Amino acid sequence: MVDIHRTHYARQLQEDLVGQQVRIGGWIEDVRDIGKLAFVTIRDATGACQAIVTGDGVQAARQAQRQSAVIVAGTVQKSKAKDFPVEVKVTEFTILSKAVHPLPIDPTGRVESAPDKRLDARALDLRNPRVAAIFRLRSAGLEVVRDTLRGEGFIEVNTPKIIGSASEGGANLFGFDYFKRKAYLAQSPQLYKEQLTLGLDRVFEIGPYFRAENSHTVRHLTEFTSIDVEAAFTDYEDVMDLVEKVVGSVIQEFQQSHKSDLELAGGRADMQFGKIERLSYARCLDELSKHGEKLKFGDDLSDAALRKLGEMHSGFYFIMDWPLKLKPFYIHEKEDDPRLSKSFDLQYGYLELVSGGRRLHDPEKLKSRLVEQGLNPASFAEHLKAFDWGMPPHSGWGLGFDRLMMVLTGSQNVRDVVLYPRDTDRLTP
Repeated sequence: MVDIHRTHYARQLQEDLVGQQVRIGGWIEDVRDIGKLAFVTIRDATGACQAIVTGDGVQAARQAQRQSAVIVAGTVQKSKAKDFPVEVKVTEFTILSKAVHPLPIDPTGRVESAPDKRLDARALDLRNPRVAAIFRLRSAGLEVVRDTLRGEGFIEVNTPKIIGSASEGGANLFGFDYFKRKAYLAQSPQLYKEQLTLGLDRVFEIGPYFRAENSHTVRHLTEFTSIDVEAAFTDYEDVMDLVEKVVGSVIQEFQQSHKSDLELAGGRADMQFGKIERLSYARCLDELSKHGEKLKFGDDLSDAALRKLGEMHSGFYFIMDWPLKLKPFYIHEKEDDPRLSKSFDLQYGYLELVSGGRRLHDPEKLKSRLVEQGLNPASFAEHLKAFDWGMPPHSGWGLGFDRLMMVLTGSQNVRDVVLYPRDTDRLTP
């Protein structure tokens, strides 16, 4: 019976282990056969190591297909190879699972594959060190977000993804039959998280959401990961400060504790992050006008306009105080100018990463706003009843985590930072 357990990962093989017996499990990346011995490069999730195979093991190594799963046992010794300070002199070489060639892609990354081919073989694609680095960073980023929000007094919640009414106006929702009733996939936890401030005060959720948007771009998906927060007794500038803290904490963690993965993924290990510039919507219109982009008050900002703003304001920047008519029904107006809203977007160039603001907590204003936007208050009865139970003033935001990872890893397509992306064309694997 083959012992499938390992004692060490490749990254742990250092000179302090010279003379010790180890067992390494991984995948064959390269075999260099020089007759009476073979040099085998074995990669696992942490990196690569070199194994020296002699005797009967040479024939097994010679016949092994690259990317086959193996377990090797042997003694650690110093290496003369420039890429490996130590190597394993093998006493046991066992192929556990053969790789069937031709493989759909080259997981070493030496031969470049088309994006769709990589996604079709995503599990194999993850053996590419650069690709694996992206998803280690993604995991680390989510951990930092959770720790940061908990440190600010937030508790994590889980809201339904199957909902019975079209929240936020019903645009771009996936509908389906649910036991002879109509149901939808949630596009955000907005209404739930507002209700939860009644008793839980500060809440956050990290989860998948769905948008039936027929967009074919490098930044849109039909299923995406959102980080949503809502906090009672806060105004919109308070939660803008929280955005800075959360995003800044992720960047700091990547640069301090995951620098090698950041560089391997193609991200900027020297990205500067401090106080984020806050631009009013009115200022944006003025700046764009000076650069030939003629917009009038109340116009939304197109991709072209946002690209121009991104050229003028490098890195992250907020756009705040948007016209109220451009924002959802639950956004609070500015008291000194009711044409404007207490809202903001966090941008990186043309890319919107966060949208948030102060929410209405007055039920009568909320009903009026629904009517103004052509929505029926009766359709929101379940939500509105919570506003008769002493709803506190509250503010919050939603952060597109996939897009943030796209920015931090230097990726040009959001599909590169999502394990199994879903878009208008892709439903597998």
